[in-house]
Amino acid sequence: MSDPYETTEAHLDRLLGRALNSFDLPDRLVERLGTALAHSSSLCTTHHNPAAGVWRETRRHTYLLADGGSVSLWELSYRPAGDGAVRHEVFTSKAETCLAVARLFGESAAGAAPDPVPLAGEEEPHGDPAAFGALFATPAPAARHREYVVEESADHARRVLRRAENADRPGERVAALLRAAYAHHITQAFGTRQALPNGRDAGFNLYEHAFVLLDGTELSLWEVEHTATPDGRHMCEVYESEAAARGAMEFRARVG
Repeated sequence: MSDPYETTEAHLDRLLGRALNSFDLPDRLVERLGTALAHSSSLCTTHHNPAAGVWRETRRHTYLLADGGSVSLWELSYRPAGDGAVRHEVFTSKAETCLAVARLFGESAAGAAPDPVPLAGEEEPHGDPAAFGALFATPAPAARHREYVVEESADHARRVLRRAENADRPGERVAALLRAAYAHHITQAFGTRQALPNGRDAGFNLYEHAFVLLDGTELSLWEVEHTATPDGRHMCEVYESEAAARGAMEFRARVG
């Protein structure tokens, strides 16, 4: 947490002092930053992968300069796998920060990891009960890399729960926990069109809404969007686990 009473000069000195690559910043930029009159900092993304022991955060530091202009620096703070020490690097753009993430963590330059479960848009089993189970079955656990966005996450959770139409949707206990959500990430885990027993096609999509709570724990909601309704309208259902969500999709596909 930043000190609200810290001067802009002290803040800048501390930022550049802890950054391993501050010497890479253009001299002209550093000179301009020396005239900064005020500053603000915001957490942009946070990433947790407890299984791999990896943690990182991206912050944007914006400085108001004496000439009326402003400059932003992007700080990447991270803890590599197997290393308890937090390291810091600083960049002049978000694009450079994404390239650093690719260099350090082997992810794409856009900073997004691939979907953990491939979309299944090609399969349309007909009639065979075993085929339905194979299509909607929960896949084997896989390491899921998430780039969390810090942006009205508690309100996002409230909207997801509000649009759920299933009677067994998460209750007040989960809703209360999600009021402490400060970051979230959305991943499409599954998508297909399915022939129903009545001969009509329906679309099924499964989304994981992963949240980080104020105490650092993670919690996911699993949202099923489908058109397997009597009148073909779009319907949303929300579950606490992936297995329950996939089970609901299989049931909807069977009864159509």
